[in-house]
Amino acid sequence: MCGIIGFTGQKAALPVLLEGLATLEYRGYDSAGVALWADGIQTVKAEGRLSRLVEKLKERSSLSLATCGIGHTRWATHGAPADRNAHPHATERLALVHNGIIENYAEIGAFLIERGYTFASETDTETAALLIDWFYGEYGDPQQAIFSALSMLRGSYAFGVIFREYPERIYAVRKDSPLIVAATAEGGILASDVPAVLAHSKEYYRPEEEILSVLEPGRVRFYTRDGAEIDQKTERVDWDVTQAQKGGWPHFMLKEIHEEPEALRRTVGHYLKDGLPYFGVPALDSPFPVRFHAVHIVACGTAMHAGLIGRHVIEKWARLPVSVEVASEFRYRDPILCKNDLVILLSQSGETADTLAALRHAKAKGIYTLAIVNVVGSSVAREADSVLYTPAGPEIAVASTKAYSVQCAVLYLLALRLALLRGQIGEEEGKQLCTDLYTTVPEAVREVLSESDRIRDCARELITAEHLFYIGRDVDHALCTEGSLKLKEISYIHSEAYAAGELKHGTISLIEEGTPVIALMTASHVAEKTLTGIREVRSRGAQVILITTEAIAQGLEIPCDKQILLPEIAEKFAPFPAVCVLQLLAYHVAALKGADVDKPRNLAKSVTVE
Repeated sequence: MCGIIGFTGQKAALPVLLEGLATLEYRGYDSAGVALWADGIQTVKAEGRLSRLVEKLKERSSLSLATCGIGHTRWATHGAPADRNAHPHATERLALVHNGIIENYAEIGAFLIERGYTFASETDTETAALLIDWFYGEYGDPQQAIFSALSMLRGSYAFGVIFREYPERIYAVRKDSPLIVAATAEGGILASDVPAVLAHSKEYYRPEEEILSVLEPGRVRFYTRDGAEIDQKTERVDWDVTQAQKGGWPHFMLKEIHEEPEALRRTVGHYLKDGLPYFGVPALDSPFPVRFHAVHIVACGTAMHAGLIGRHVIEKWARLPVSVEVASEFRYRDPILCKNDLVILLSQSGETADTLAALRHAKAKGIYTLAIVNVVGSSVAREADSVLYTPAGPEIAVASTKAYSVQCAVLYLLALRLALLRGQIGEEEGKQLCTDLYTTVPEAVREVLSESDRIRDCARELITAEHLFYIGRDVDHALCTEGSLKLKEISYIHSEAYAAGELKHGTISLIEEGTPVIALMTASHVAEKTLTGIREVRSRGAQVILITTEAIAQGLEIPCDKQILLPEIAEKFAPFPAVCVLQLLAYHVAALKGADVDKPRNLAKSVTVE
């Protein structure tokens, strides 16, 4: 959500800014802009795609010589997508870009109006820019102005600020929003996410909250509120810039789906020792987990759907009660948490605002927290009591695919570890399950990928649909929730997921001649129950696409229009190839419709505001 880039050095800044903004497009945006120091601060902004900004910049040739500047891609929260609401927001003395949200913008706005300021936009961000400007007028010092403004602002932010009187400096600070900075031989660079700096450096800093970063050509310094200069720890990315590029694939989403077998094998292998789950975390590799009486999985969107799979396998194997909570609601409903509970936070980015708030709520209650995230050093990872990283590699498409699958894999391993410690599974059975997870599961997913053309043929039947339903029972219903989300977010077809047994309690009234229904049937113990739901919708004219296994299909007469058979695999692992089918189905529907698969409208990759 929103992308920030900044560069100051001995070479032209504009190419670095535009390259960085293009790299950050996956975060989602509706306008873009840059501010550069060129005989003063000059700002250019444009609603729409980055290409419109590039066209505008062609008329400003003087900016090509600037060596210091900031850039931004905006995802609208306050004020419609429009040039006037795009970032950077500037005064005669400074320009600012912002990722986050200023909650008390109305109060700050009234304060500024009383002091003679007027507003050119409808955004909350402009209040932050003008507030820093006012304090700068009072003190004449950028650091004092920024920290004074922060003492009045309430909300989340990652700021990048340049001042007219300091032509080679960029000031940056964060709270509850991601921000990284790097010092290279070419200059200092800041960004919202690693891919934007990867072409320049593999080493970077992720400054602590409310630590001010001051970037100059060739160096970065860090300051506390009292003006003390401090050190920050460097981090190093373990993947290459080519992994964040399409590499000949038509879309990042398709590339990332095809990366799932290797991502699964890498993730499972990372957490195996002597054939059994091993996490390298004392709290999880000792008898400590035996004391857990209940588990709460807290997440948003796709990560929450992975949590539903986690609930199924933890309850089945470890015999622990598990609740799955929507992070944005978790703390507001005042959940009942006990000292022997475990709260698991799932987040691909590790910066999801609602998940981070839920983590802090649990910690404030003294509850043990475990984070499962894909980004090393992210906020959720740093603040949780323990963290398990999912080495999925970069995921650029907004619609998450491989990150979901590896989150499920880690939850399977965690369920196994808990089951072993609680005596629910023996060591030999545990080793066999781990072997299957490491070898059989990736191969089954790879087999699904080889059937992509057949899945595309099924997708052709759905491209004209306005409404669509997914049905399943037990773990299949959990998979349906993710399949439905994938379809709606990238194809814009309205779809809903229902437990098949719930159809008769109201939803079946929406089934009419030609209504597409995707039925998932991988759990044999509820197959006949799911079959009842299929017959109910089919008798009312539904067009049914069935996803099942050959073993189940042979044992039952299942009425359907299209059928996709999953590879032969133990039922307990069927969610992995099944979700790959659902991902490919959604992808092909969107691609056939000509949708912007990697950057669906109104969506952002990392949701860093409530």
